[in-house]
Amino acid sequence: MNTIWMGCLATSICTALGALPALLFNRVTHRGRDILLAFTAGIMVAASTYGLIPSALKLSNLWILTIGTLLGTAILTLLELLIPHQNLEHSPQASNRGKTSSLMFLSAMALHNLPEGLSVGVSYGSSNQDLGTIVALSIGLQNIPEGFLTALFLITHGLRRRTALLLATLTGVLELAACWIGLEFTGNFTAVVPYGLAFAAGAMLFVVYKELIPESHGDGNERASTFSFIFGLLTMIALTHLLK
Repeated sequence: MNTIWMGCLATSICTALGALPALLFNRVTHRGRDILLAFTAGIMVAASTYGLIPSALKLSNLWILTIGTLLGTAILTLLELLIPHQNLEHSPQASNRGKTSSLMFLSAMALHNLPEGLSVGVSYGSSNQDLGTIVALSIGLQNIPEGFLTALFLITHGLRRRTALLLATLTGVLELAACWIGLEFTGNFTAVVPYGLAFAAGAMLFVVYKELIPESHGDGNERASTFSFIFGLLTMIALTHLLK
């Protein structure tokens, strides 16, 4: 149990670690932002397709995988409709949006972190202990650039650097709470584990294809973002192979 909670806690801490460098920067270039987002997308795709989906199939069948994946996609779609989309824009004009924009952005990031935390908890709750480590590692890796971009967004919108760091860290704490929910739920209802794994995969893939990839290709940096995506994908595949 200690190992499990250390893994869950580590994923949240990575958000704070990623936010720390934002204290030293006033902005990040579009190219740098797009490369970070694409790298994050590659990690999440690898975690879903080489970790969550194969494990869900191993514990169940194609029908359960399909139902769980579609359910994850549908729930994330509904949640997105409830909160307006806020992208990671760092232009000077964006700073005029003020506290309202920052609040909307934090709400969107909180929803974004829910499926990530759930995926870690559900993975640890499955019979495959290695899967929990693999998914926790993948989420932790992608939380680092995410924490950096979140804190930087808040700073460019007028928040003090320490406040931005604190708020970015709190989004990671919410992820820890979601991890606990996923772990407890699958621990008490083992029959839903394959559904939970498939749900997490569908939710993560939704975030990748609806948010990360479009944002990383919106500023003319498609080639650099593509290579970054592939590098993130291969990095996570290599780590998955080494941990098995």
